Amino acid sequence: MKEMTHREKEASSNYLNRDLSWIEFNWRVLEEAQDPETPLLERMKFLSIVSSNLDEFMSVRVAGIKDQMKAGYTKKDFTGYTPAGLFKRIMRRTAKMVTEQYKTCRDVCRQLAKEGILFTDYEDLNSTQRKAMDAYFHDIIFPVLTPMAVDQSRPFPLVHTQALYLAVVLLKEGDDPEDEPYFAIVQVPSNLSRFIEVPARTNSKKHEFVLMEDLIEQHIHTLFSGYTPLSVHAFRLTRNADLTLNEEGAEDLLEEIEKELRRRRWGVPVRLEVQKGIHPYALNQLQDEFETTDNTMEIDGSLDLTYLMKLSGALKGYEHLRYEPIDPVYPAELEDTEQLFTVLRYQDVLVYHPYESFDAMTDFVNEAADDPQVLAIKMTLYRVSGHSPLIQALARAAESGKQVTVVVELKARFDEERNIAWARTLEQSGCHVVYGLVGLKTHAKITLVVRQEEDGLRRYVHVGTGNYNDNTAKLYTDIGLFTSHPIIGEDASALFNEVTGYSAPHNWKAFGVAPTDLKDKLFEKIRRETRHALEGKRAHIIAKMNSLSNQDVVDELYEASKAGVQIDLIIRGVCCLRPGVPGLSENIRVLSIVDRFLEHSRIWYFENGEEPEVYISSADWMTRNLTRRIELMCPVFDKHLQRTLIRILELSLHDNVKARELQPNGMYERVPGEGKPLRSQFEAMRINAWKKKHPVLHFQEE
Repeated sequence: MKEMTHREKEASSNYLNRDLSWIEFNWRVLEEAQDPETPLLERMKFLSIVSSNLDEFMSVRVAGIKDQMKAGYTKKDFTGYTPAGLFKRIMRRTAKMVTEQYKTCRDVCRQLAKEGILFTDYEDLNSTQRKAMDAYFHDIIFPVLTPMAVDQSRPFPLVHTQALYLAVVLLKEGDDPEDEPYFAIVQVPSNLSRFIEVPARTNSKKHEFVLMEDLIEQHIHTLFSGYTPLSVHAFRLTRNADLTLNEEGAEDLLEEIEKELRRRRWGVPVRLEVQKGIHPYALNQLQDEFETTDNTMEIDGSLDLTYLMKLSGALKGYEHLRYEPIDPVYPAELEDTEQLFTVLRYQDVLVYHPYESFDAMTDFVNEAADDPQVLAIKMTLYRVSGHSPLIQALARAAESGKQVTVVVELKARFDEERNIAWARTLEQSGCHVVYGLVGLKTHAKITLVVRQEEDGLRRYVHVGTGNYNDNTAKLYTDIGLFTSHPIIGEDASALFNEVTGYSAPHNWKAFGVAPTDLKDKLFEKIRRETRHALEGKRAHIIAKMNSLSNQDVVDELYEASKAGVQIDLIIRGVCCLRPGVPGLSENIRVLSIVDRFLEHSRIWYFENGEEPEVYISSADWMTRNLTRRIELMCPVFDKHLQRTLIRILELSLHDNVKARELQPNGMYERVPGEGKPLRSQFEAMRINAWKKKHPVLHFQEE
């Protein structure tokens, strides 16, 4: 009997595998680097993003799979994969992706060379340039380097995760070439620029660069006097970066996380990347030490392309090779007022980042900090920028005597150290800092301002789909809602009381809150659409989010589809639902959009018998969001703002330039470019530019 192929095996399941689906997402990111319509320096950025995405995937997802394999876990997941089988599939697919990534990188570099931006080998420099690079090595690089020998008296040194090293194979002068060679490693300094600009040639306007590891290789003999270098090749190790916390037994969560961050340096090796052509002796030394024979990638090019992001930003005078800068609009409703609270007392305001400015959020918190009528400010912080103006405003508010409570999520992956520093800064300013509930990450994005007014206390609330981060608000598409709606304000107070105190679960009037009732409320709305379809009524669900991987949610959507509900899903990344299967999901369409900005907003629309309900949320439809995090879904009551959100969804659904449609076999295909080209992000920017000239009208009225 003929054995099933991997593609046939996947198609035999009703579900797509989460990790394989993520790989397909990263392929879509790579497609942006391959697209000749993408400006060259932006293509460099996308190549960098592919690498940084893959680093996190390996250090978290693949690390978890390796842990299961080591523990002897052989049970299949709901998509039909054992850990070992999934690991093999992942490695084959990622190896193919990396090969394609470096092929793309070489193509981009060839085109950059035509624009006067070159990566030059040391041997190809002229004598003047070599002298300059020799001086740079001896004056700047050499004093920082530390050669580390590996032998009987000197055990293998600690190799930091995702740092760049050189593996050096040496022969002692006078030894027989047949003798066993010596081995050492050298870390490429991470605190110096990896790309070094070479002095320009005479009468040349070209910008030439050499990579630091290549310059070190040319001078490696200066580190090992008395030895002859036989081989110098770069390598890079990725370790397990997931934190293992005993929150129940931790007396101080902050101290426990600090300990775990230190332990992360010794995380179990997950992936070894080596430069193509590495000496077999060096490869054996590395694989024996790190036990990575099943996950070693040989790379044909410079390791770790994440440096391309910095290089792209550092190049000046090449604006024609970038996207045109976007000029965010300040929300028209708040433009001509000296006091935001005066406006928000009477109307809700919706802000669509990055097309509309994050300054509105900064002004909201700053005004609350300085307003003598404001009694309290409460806020959740998950990921904030390095120089966040919000932190400064909260600290100022506390120092002026206001009650300031900040829920800081210390377990925000890879932002733990920054959040610990912010937590201490806020505490020193007099803020009440809370680290959330044991076993749960606080992922909800909400700010509550309590203000004393003539007719009593009034609550002003901001609910967002994205982090309170002024930097990512320029790069991610997100929604923010400002409101003084009393029901939302009441729920906001109850939410903070539950997180900071011992309050019993609240009977939410507006919110859906994970892990208590968000999933139930979501199912209730999906099932209502199912009933309406069975009754012959119009039934429609549109949901935009980052990921869909919870099996229960997928099953509910399958039942709705079978009943005749039209379901349109706009899912940027992971999707475990298999659309377009006759009798199962033929009424479900799944689109993914990867473009200039990271699609990050979560917007959910339910037809509700021609009385639409629209929600924004911090949550994706993933198990972790629904069961292991404090998440929030918030209704948008204002009909005008509902239409704005529906318009945003429609733009995505009609995108025929960057949209990809998920096929039943788990692959993505370009949406047919029929009719007039519509690129949803560029259309939003066009409307944004139009709004600057017509500020009295709203987003959907153009």
